[in-house]
Amino acid sequence: MQNMVKKVLALLVIMAVIGSAAVFAKGKQEAEQGGGNVHAFVFKSTGNPYGERQMSGFDIGIKEQGGTVILRAPDLPTAEAQIQMVDQLIAQHVTSICIVGNDFDALQPVLTKAKNAGIKVYSLDSAVNPASRLTHVNQADSQKIGETLVQAAFDMAGGSGEIAILSATSQASNQNLWIDYMKKELTKPEYAELNLVKIAYGDDLRDKSVSETEALLLSYPNLKVIIAPTTVGIAAAAKVITDKDLIGKVFITGLGLPSEMADYIDNGSCPYMYLWNPIDVGYLGSYVATALTSGTITGKAGETFTAGRLGTYTITAASDGGTEVLLGPPFKFEKSNINDWKSVY
Repeated sequence: MQNMVKKVLALLVIMAVIGSAAVFAKGKQEAEQGGGNVHAFVFKSTGNPYGERQMSGFDIGIKEQGGTVILRAPDLPTAEAQIQMVDQLIAQHVTSICIVGNDFDALQPVLTKAKNAGIKVYSLDSAVNPASRLTHVNQADSQKIGETLVQAAFDMAGGSGEIAILSATSQASNQNLWIDYMKKELTKPEYAELNLVKIAYGDDLRDKSVSETEALLLSYPNLKVIIAPTTVGIAAAAKVITDKDLIGKVFITGLGLPSEMADYIDNGSCPYMYLWNPIDVGYLGSYVATALTSGTITGKAGETFTAGRLGTYTITAASDGGTEVLLGPPFKFEKSNINDWKSVY
């Protein structure tokens, strides 16, 4: 029996090595075929519809500029998994790396290593430390997002009562920044009767987001509104509210994909929500990649570049001390327009 266990363990190790080698070999082949014009995109994790749309936009943008694309995402949304992928990309000598960070600071050593290897490194959607990047591609103004979501919760709660936040991971820099602005907004006198009872974390995993929503409803029976600034979390929470027949008693708002949230907007569990087009976020990121590698921009505030069909953009100072490129303001999705958008993304 002991020998059998050893053989099984040895086989598993061999399979893991072969799998890693296959991924590396594929990426190396892609890099060689790209001839010095290879742009990598590393998302938070696999199986995330929002991320899949971001990657599709990036893929479209790079290819229309004649470049080669490498798309990567780990099975779990951890910094450790992304660090391993970035190390592989460095060895493959890619031209640029666009990363949606799972951690603000933990990725700094490996991203610095990539920069020192001559790779243009920048973040998108979820920022990394400014020391780790040349610039950041942001979906919308972070303060505006935080303020808008609190205003929505205030409206749905009727001006008073208990509210909660269902976020992604506790290390996600974009989520944390939005939550900081939500907390600041809640200190204003007009929100004195709104009580933020808890911030829960679903880790951008559907099953965990469902269980966290159920726990919130059990722990806070008088809960009126859940704010979920994550596309995975908002869809999971809306389903729980619907399945538990709590429509009209508890509301959900936040940031969601129209294709996933149309039914919940129609049934009233989510009166309205916000987002931007994740395809456009990825597409904008592709033009940042080529502008950085061509020398059109270096990542400094005040520099401008053209992003294909999206037009001209200017790099601005970011609240974290670095710089960023803003796609545009968040868009409101509600019953009057959701059917126009649910087949788009």
